[in-house]
Amino acid sequence: MKEENVDEKAFEAGKGSKISILLPTYNERENLPIIVWLIVKYMTESDNAFEIIVIDDGSPDGTLDVAKELQKIYGEEKIVLRPREKKLGLGTAYIHGMKSATGDFILIMDADLSHHPKFIPQFIAKQRENDYDVVSGTRYMGDGGVYGWDFKRKLVSRGANFLTQLLLRPGASDLTGSFRLYKKPVLEKLVQSCVSKGYVFQMEMVIRARQFNYSIGEVPISFVDRVYGESKLGGSEIFQFVKALLYLFATT
Repeated sequence: MKEENVDEKAFEAGKGSKISILLPTYNERENLPIIVWLIVKYMTESDNAFEIIVIDDGSPDGTLDVAKELQKIYGEEKIVLRPREKKLGLGTAYIHGMKSATGDFILIMDADLSHHPKFIPQFIAKQRENDYDVVSGTRYMGDGGVYGWDFKRKLVSRGANFLTQLLLRPGASDLTGSFRLYKKPVLEKLVQSCVSKGYVFQMEMVIRARQFNYSIGEVPISFVDRVYGESKLGGSEIFQFVKALLYLFATT
């Protein structure tokens, strides 16, 4: 039975709800104007109030300067800047961004155009269907898929997902993606409970959601490899993933 918590009362992402969109960035000066324009377009069409919180981790390419220009264009209520001096990990970026979030829901997505904002209205509709605590984008159900990856990258992703499904049975089909909609108090609790950083963090979020009996809905998405810049996934991230997988298997 789901734990009772006054702060986690049921509410739906219908009209009248506000959605805070967290955009952690590092060297995304080319992508940021495009992703912001697309978010504004689809959020305006969805008829939900929203804000975009940009958490830049000291990008040397001038991403923050671009964000400041976007703030001038769209206004300080729509574009909220919460920069940090250096890269400190995804988990701490979410905590940093959540401190400024004023929405009932928080949507997390990548700023590199791999997550298309056209799916956001589907996330909102899915949440409304069954008052889900979490709605996660999935590349591995329905017409979801991955585009622009070579065979090795696809093999790593599929292999990581398969191993996690086998060992942890998380109740969700895509564990390493980061395109998700959360009820704000649910995300706060999940982030506080997670111990992982970087690439592994997204997987642990789903495992902890299962541990707390939170409900998870899924929306098939098309994941497109980043248009500009370089991928941040390397050998060290894969090693950390396997290490964290074994830790979660032993402790959850």
